[in-house]
Amino acid sequence: MDFKQSIQQTIEQHAGRFKDISLYIGANPELGNEEFLAAARLKEELAYHGFEVQAPVLGIETAFIATYKAAKPGPVVAFLAEYDALKGLGHACGHHLICMMSTGAAVGLKSVIDEIGGEVRVYGTPAEETSGAKVPMAAAGLLDDCDIALMTHPYDHYEKSGKSLAMDAVQFEFFGQSAHAAASPHEGINALDAVIQTFNGINAFRQQVKSTVRIHGIINHGGQAANIIPDYASAQFYVRAATRQELDPLTRRVIQIAEGAALQAGCRLETSNYETSYDEMVTNRALSDTFTANLIAAGIAQKDITEGEDHGSMDIGNVSLHCPAIHPYIQVIDEKHALHTPEFRDLAMQDRAMEGMLLAARTLAWTACDVITNPELLAQIKEEFALLKNRVS
Repeated sequence: MDFKQSIQQTIEQHAGRFKDISLYIGANPELGNEEFLAAARLKEELAYHGFEVQAPVLGIETAFIATYKAAKPGPVVAFLAEYDALKGLGHACGHHLICMMSTGAAVGLKSVIDEIGGEVRVYGTPAEETSGAKVPMAAAGLLDDCDIALMTHPYDHYEKSGKSLAMDAVQFEFFGQSAHAAASPHEGINALDAVIQTFNGINAFRQQVKSTVRIHGIINHGGQAANIIPDYASAQFYVRAATRQELDPLTRRVIQIAEGAALQAGCRLETSNYETSYDEMVTNRALSDTFTANLIAAGIAQKDITEGEDHGSMDIGNVSLHCPAIHPYIQVIDEKHALHTPEFRDLAMQDRAMEGMLLAARTLAWTACDVITNPELLAQIKEEFALLKNRVS
């Protein structure tokens, strides 16, 4: 039996359904943890194809895990689905494609899983753009028994799975005392001064950090009026570094800078995380090379597949420290437009994007099939992951 041909035929058989669902989700964008329409359609589709759906997961209403387990034992394959949109932009990151890339791959792999053995899972992971559900899922051990975890991301070219930065999202709230800025400024304690001094301190600190470090922020509340000394001001920062081990002391330094600014201004400071912290993405090279080989087998020229780059921070980073994982990029548009732009959003709803979505689904399923049917490959993937665990532990 030609397993890969069966996978391809199954995906092609259901291509119309997959496209319709992707376009529906794209036309009905929902923010993180509010993806009720998207989650419902995905769960319905997976149940239609014989998956057992568990929802909600960890109390997250729009999270789910869909499972199909063959009678014949074998590796556990996780496909990761994202379906949250961007505030004000809709699906400008193509998550309406990502969820169907993974769902389509799972349906394709299921068509042969009874023959080759193993278990297929789709993890519905809300809120990747803000407080990614992959983080608590990984922390709760929900992926620890997975042999591999895979997903692909839409883009304007093909790119191998690379790395991402560990990230903390830190909010500083300063509390002072309001006063009339002209009549009685001496009675005020200026919370905005503390925010400004925090920015000044962080700007000076940047001189002493590695080139891989990123610290960037905004003032999200700076006062009510120019003639009132602000009694409340706040700022939000992303602090990023190559690894969690490097990031933790950097975040502590940034917090210390804010504490010093509060002391200087005479304010009270409250520090919190306004979004979920992400760990770094570590690509499993053996698994990545297998995906790339399948992408070439699907008709993509090797010269058109670039090396993996750093794309900021992603919650799949936390998954990659719990099981072997990849996150390659698939071309879905033929023009050069960055993610998170209206141009990418609009093109990602066209027929060309749907073709890229189906190609990604097929390549993901083929890769998983290779891992299941090739024990030596699986052993190589696991050996590489064991070395990673030893390094980060």
